[in-house]
Amino acid sequence: MKVLTTPRFNRAVKKLHPQEKRLLDEAVRFIMSSPESGDLKKGDLTGVRVHKYKFNTEQMLLAYAANTQERVIILLGYGTHENFYRELKH
Repeated sequence: MKVLTTPRFNRAVKKLHPQEKRLLDEAVRFIMSSPESGDLKKGDLTGVRVHKYKFNTEQMLLAYAANTQERVIILLGYGTHENFYRELKH
């Protein structure tokens, strides 16, 4: 499975602490093994899936688009719920 990233995702990940980065890497590996596992979004975000997991006490969201036929996952965004979907639409 090939994983691509967007500039928005790269900016968010660049600021992470090592422990949070390790959990993000585990989430990406989980998505690679099971790309259909994320919640499929509707409306403006059709085709986008969101994987949710906990870091300390906060729920973190990882947005991605998966093309299982071409075996490609595009990581679109990462962060907490606050303004996450609004910024993802832009």
